[in-house]
Amino acid sequence: MNEPSKQPRPAGPREAIDVTDFVYAATGARVRRLTMPDGSHWFPAVDVCKQLGHSNSRQALSDHVPEGHRDILETVTGAYGLSVPAGREWRRDLNVISLQGLILLVNACTKPACAPFKLWVAEVIEAVQREGSYSLEAAEVQSAEPGAPLAYAMPERVAEAIVRLEAHNLQLDEELANAQREALRLQKEMLATQNATLAAQEATAQSLGAMAQAMERIADRFDALTPLRPGAGRDVSKAGATTATVLADWRQRLSVTEDVWTVAVVIAPVLVEQGELREPLENIAARTGLTVRRVNDCLRLLRRHACILSRGGTEDGAPVYVLPGT
Repeated sequence: MNEPSKQPRPAGPREAIDVTDFVYAATGARVRRLTMPDGSHWFPAVDVCKQLGHSNSRQALSDHVPEGHRDILETVTGAYGLSVPAGREWRRDLNVISLQGLILLVNACTKPACAPFKLWVAEVIEAVQREGSYSLEAAEVQSAEPGAPLAYAMPERVAEAIVRLEAHNLQLDEELANAQREALRLQKEMLATQNATLAAQEATAQSLGAMAQAMERIADRFDALTPLRPGAGRDVSKAGATTATVLADWRQRLSVTEDVWTVAVVIAPVLVEQGELREPLENIAARTGLTVRRVNDCLRLLRRHACILSRGGTEDGAPVYVLPGT
């Protein structure tokens, strides 16, 4: 229950039916409620209209609820010297309706869940017209405390409606919980599948890397064992050979692409002046602006066309290349 003040309600006639059960039987939902110090109840119109299927709450209030039973929240609370409650979207300009206004909206509703309550209201009116009054039956179980207020039994028609509503809500809650559990299970399965896929991709990448390294080693061995083509054994490293003559010789041996020529221009002077190349691939890549993989491909092409020969590697793993005939 929502009460805007901690002030105790004044002594007086007690409610024959708990207002929460009463509203629940009327609307089929537990709506927000403010109880004033004098015991009057007010409800957010938007909550009631939503539960009753009124798509336009302002129009529904205008058509079915007289002005005396609808107001603005700030006006209602201000009449009792109370402030607007905080939280739960209580706004100063919130449209609120009295309990009688709520009943008027229920009577204008065609929602099947409201039918038992509306039939009971009709029975009450008929009994008053016929007998002059309507009385609830006292509850079979009364409080043993002395001075306790008399409790009344919920009308059978309304009680049955509440039981059906509660059973329906419990079923909906169970279905929602099952759906949430199923969604969580699917999320876990998807996560496990993603992890398995990532692991498989990593294993495949490692296998491909190992295969590439093995193929490079095989290519190096093949290049070292492949004899020079006829005429490919000209001694370009003899005395008087220059970088220009080496590059000219290489141009005759293969169709030089831009990347290969960039690498050739860098390594040719070193081979001519020092007799061998012992530079790590990373250094050549840095000087040419190419990737290490591309530099390695260019060197392999030069080896295949007998422009350079492999002579193993240095202690730190850098390859060693020489000119043919040296």
